[in-house]
Amino acid sequence: MLLLQFTNENGGRLVGLLQDDQIRVIEGYNTTYALAQDAIRKRINLAELVNASVGNTTHAYADVAASGRLLAPLDHADEAHCYVTGTGLTHLGSAGARDAMHKKIGGDAESLSDSMKMFRLGVEGGKPADGTAGAQPEWFYKGDGSIVRAGGQPLRMPDFALDGGEEPEIAGLYVIGDDGQPYRVGYAIGNEFSDHVTERQNYLYLAHSKLRVCSVGPALLVGELPAHIAGTSRVLDAAGNVRWEKAFVSGEDNMSHTIANLEHHHFKYPLFKRPGDVHVHFFGTATLSFADGVSVAPGETFEIEAPAFGPALRNRLDVFPTEFAKVSTL
Repeated sequence: MLLLQFTNENGGRLVGLLQDDQIRVIEGYNTTYALAQDAIRKRINLAELVNASVGNTTHAYADVAASGRLLAPLDHADEAHCYVTGTGLTHLGSAGARDAMHKKIGGDAESLSDSMKMFRLGVEGGKPADGTAGAQPEWFYKGDGSIVRAGGQPLRMPDFALDGGEEPEIAGLYVIGDDGQPYRVGYAIGNEFSDHVTERQNYLYLAHSKLRVCSVGPALLVGELPAHIAGTSRVLDAAGNVRWEKAFVSGEDNMSHTIANLEHHHFKYPLFKRPGDVHVHFFGTATLSFADGVSVAPGETFEIEAPAFGPALRNRLDVFPTEFAKVSTL
């Protein structure tokens, strides 16, 4: 089941069920957030509530996308109540990459870089028994809901950025119930989008490199994540031609951690269980155009797709000007 948020021609918000190329409007709700919170309060699963509430009014997906009316598949009315976070060093990559990685981490632990030590911790302990905590992953903060972009919206990087590169990932989308319990609404394809040149200068700049916008959607996958997800990441030039393309895989079959372990190490903090909040949490990737020496230019477009998630996620790269951040004294 795939859900979408979008606006009608008059700007009114809607949430709908995507079936083939048509969006069936869900009646009685105008946001995924309201739908999810009502499912929690009624103690029924989201799919049940969607099936009971979906109506006969339809919109053509192509028309909604072409007119720029797509919204991120989950958001909060107050952007400050949406956390955007992620975990890294979680994916095993292709068979060749796996073999090379295992050779790198197979030696003396003291000779490994901090990144390889972290990766090895995940390989050795990232998939614990159900209901138990495994190895703690790398964790990072990206921002609040103000940085999340929908499909079709540009990803704007500051003019001081040294790079703007895609990271094709799966994101978990969550709401916190009135009882303080995290509830996973579903999953979405995302472009975590980072400044890899800044990060490469010094790994302690990782936090800086992640403070960028990101995108998720267009659709939200309700239910459990398939163990194997196959997709394709592309960079299109300003004329729309494919300049770089590479397959990527995700899902637990291709990860060194279980989703449950990554979720535990995020939601173990009381800060992240505040009733009413929304969380967008990226699960990592092993495929980057940056790793192949590609530098994406403003005006070019990122395209990330995986059949399990429906339509492709597309965002153009833009740049915005900044000024010296001077603080005023009171």
